[in-house]
Amino acid sequence: MLAALLVDANRVISVDELIDRVWAGRAPQRVRGTLHGYLSRLRQTLQGTAEDVRIVRQPGGYVLEVDAAAVDLHRFRDLVGQARTADDERAATLMGRALELWRGEPFATVDTPWFCDLRQALERERLSAELDNTDIRLRSGLHGELLPELTARAGQHPLDERLTGQFMLALYRSGRASDALTCYQGLRRRLAEELGTDPGQQLQQLHQQILTADLALTVPKPEPAPHTAARAPIPRQLPSRPRSFTGREHQLAALTKALDSANEPGGTVVISAIGGSGGIGKTWLALHWAHDNIDRFPDGQLYVDLRGFDPSGEPVTPAAAVRGFLDALGVDSGAVPVDVQAQIGLYRSLVQGKRMLVMLDNAADAEQAAVLLPGCTTCTVLVTSRRRLAGLTSAHGAQMLTLDVLTDSEARDLIHRHLGEGRAAAEPEAVAALLKHCAGLPLAISVVAARAAAHPDFPLAVLAEDLQDESARLDALDAGDLTSSVRAAFTVSYRALTVGAAEVFRLVGLAPGPEIGLAAVGSLVARPATAVRAALRELENAHLVRQFVPGRYRLHDLVRLYAAERAGHDQPEESRQQAMRRLTDFYLHTTYAGDRILSPMHHQSLELGLPSDGSTVESLSGQEGVLTWFRTEHACLLAAQRLAAEQGWDVLVWQLAWVLDGFLWRQGRLHDHVTLWRTGLAAAERLGVANMRARAHRRLGHVCARAGNHDDALEHTHLALASAEEAGDIAEQARVHDVIAWVWAKQGDDRQALTHVRHTLRLQRMAEDPLAEANALNAVGWYEARIDNYEQALAHCEQALALHRRHAFPDGEACTLDSLGYIAHSSRRHAQALAYYRQAHTLFQNLGNNYEEANTLAHIGDVHQALGQHDQARQTWQEAADLYETQHRKEDAKQLRDKLRTLKP
Repeated sequence: MLAALLVDANRVISVDELIDRVWAGRAPQRVRGTLHGYLSRLRQTLQGTAEDVRIVRQPGGYVLEVDAAAVDLHRFRDLVGQARTADDERAATLMGRALELWRGEPFATVDTPWFCDLRQALERERLSAELDNTDIRLRSGLHGELLPELTARAGQHPLDERLTGQFMLALYRSGRASDALTCYQGLRRRLAEELGTDPGQQLQQLHQQILTADLALTVPKPEPAPHTAARAPIPRQLPSRPRSFTGREHQLAALTKALDSANEPGGTVVISAIGGSGGIGKTWLALHWAHDNIDRFPDGQLYVDLRGFDPSGEPVTPAAAVRGFLDALGVDSGAVPVDVQAQIGLYRSLVQGKRMLVMLDNAADAEQAAVLLPGCTTCTVLVTSRRRLAGLTSAHGAQMLTLDVLTDSEARDLIHRHLGEGRAAAEPEAVAALLKHCAGLPLAISVVAARAAAHPDFPLAVLAEDLQDESARLDALDAGDLTSSVRAAFTVSYRALTVGAAEVFRLVGLAPGPEIGLAAVGSLVARPATAVRAALRELENAHLVRQFVPGRYRLHDLVRLYAAERAGHDQPEESRQQAMRRLTDFYLHTTYAGDRILSPMHHQSLELGLPSDGSTVESLSGQEGVLTWFRTEHACLLAAQRLAAEQGWDVLVWQLAWVLDGFLWRQGRLHDHVTLWRTGLAAAERLGVANMRARAHRRLGHVCARAGNHDDALEHTHLALASAEEAGDIAEQARVHDVIAWVWAKQGDDRQALTHVRHTLRLQRMAEDPLAEANALNAVGWYEARIDNYEQALAHCEQALALHRRHAFPDGEACTLDSLGYIAHSSRRHAQALAYYRQAHTLFQNLGNNYEEANTLAHIGDVHQALGQHDQARQTWQEAADLYETQHRKEDAKQLRDKLRTLKP
């Protein structure tokens, strides 16, 4: 219990967190009472032995108040932090004192998960300090005495490249170059066998230096102590200006505007990234702006890389960062206070009233950056981070600036700068392919350019071909080290996620479609909405997903590839399969529920099984709400059908085609509609069910006719009729005859069409389906009107209208009103025709049936022309032609454009 409090001395720890630390999943009954008892006895013990240590109850939990320097863990961290910013002589002393505090394995007798994780983290801190200390001693020429401990340490950590490099250097300086080379080859072999990788660039360089006996590896001579000027120096800590920076004009202007428009001089601007956790160009933007505006900070510029997402080490502590600032500000080491808060206070005093820039690069979170903010408004602070630093905004008034991927023109400029105009101009198609695969991510473009530079004689098309394969694209976007690898950049952000958010990230990367909604994610991961929102919020804060509209999420193309890759490594195959089935069931059942609202008579014979455990159905209501959902999810629904086909879920493939049919028919999305039913028909044929096959052929034939492919339409409808007869399905036979009639009518043979719809009417009456009979009556009336038999046509259509209204079926009512409008118009009853057509148009609009809405508008224009109302005819035909264009109905649009050209002014 005491250890659990001491680890976070002077910080409030909640009761639940204490219970988890001490007992984890093995808590006793009435655990809170037991906890309070332990804390009470611990207080009594401390009162008698350590009066300067107190356990205090606070609203959020308990806090152990103690001088941090009295706790060995915090003393160790403080000494290491000081050592990392000190000169070698003082650093060696500080590191020695820090490492002397260790007394074996930390918390060796405690085995709760929290202590086990902490133990591992502390061992990593210890190793990092030991390696830092080794570097100091190597610089001091102590390689000989280091060999025994380096030999033992290398055996304990056989894959640590930094440690291997130290061991190689000590061996080389001790006259054992052959052993140093053997050490390198051993590591290289182990990395290849166990990790499938090569040593990093730094170790490869050391190996080359040893081979060539590079004089740079000899023991360095101590440098003379610098001359101490009476006047404090002006710090100029900014790294150099990025050489290939391009674009970002709006963001640069926003940074300048933020500084210019501040209520007081100076301000805090937060730069963050979106569309990718790393490699988006945050640091480059900040440095470019800083160098452009360097004259605005005559008192100097401070810079620190806080290493918040550094794959090679822990984030920089406040003590280490502020100590670096104090050194840059000319503070003598003897004048630096021991207490970290006092150091921060001294730093803020020194910059008070000065016009300085403070750049805090790669912050882990708002808390890490906030400690280093100056206390005055004359300084300007730039902070970069992979997380949204909302805490700086709320507490310190920081302004958020989020970076998206480069625009097409910016990306093109960047790759041209890297490659050179001549090489880029010589292969424009290859450059376009490279840019497409990089998807606007600056790091990806830089990696591609680095690979191209390594082989200046290779065609760029070869590199573009490497990137073509999605499964290997992240391999191709790797230039050989952690700072020039897209995968490594994403990995750092991924490893910082909680377990729950990491799983959501992986599964969203597998989800079909270009985006995903909140409800769909809930079924994908089988979690309640609150947990899903929290995970997505974490991913959004880490810039691994982007919420482009409320409740809708997208991943950058390369981030999606990485997420899918992590799913392949970290998510069991069975779990992946179950997640994809839950998501497909979500889309199927929600689409079914929505289409029942749009087309209630469409699903009388469709029976869906229950959705998978964990899959839900989104609640939809009202025609407009359903249509909005369909339009939003349209691409995802088609992608879900493709996924189901890939997985061999043939029943789901056919069912998705059936429930999506009504929406695509209304919208006139002919290409998507044909693809939908070709996929659905293939599934029906694999299933071998005659009834399914009949429906698939019928719908595909109908859509082919709509698209003007009449030969295919007739072939599919005749196959549909044969399958319906095989199944003995009278109602289906009637529906097939109706489609065959429509196909003949599209070819101008209305008498053949009438023959088939009369078959439809006869069969529907046998099936005793009043709505289907009403549709057939309307069809018979329509084709009778087409052959000028207006009296019978009117009688049949009026019967159809009465049935549709009696059974409240607006789709059929709208179609019948359109037929009645045609009959009236053809009978020269133009005023009555307009009334019918306008009623039909209103209904089609309300139903979201854009296809028939366009047709009815064209008919209304015809009536206006017959009445001599040319302006109204022009306006209505123009509306209809625009709709035809959006539906890719080129022939229909052309016919109306021809009418518009011949229309009198």
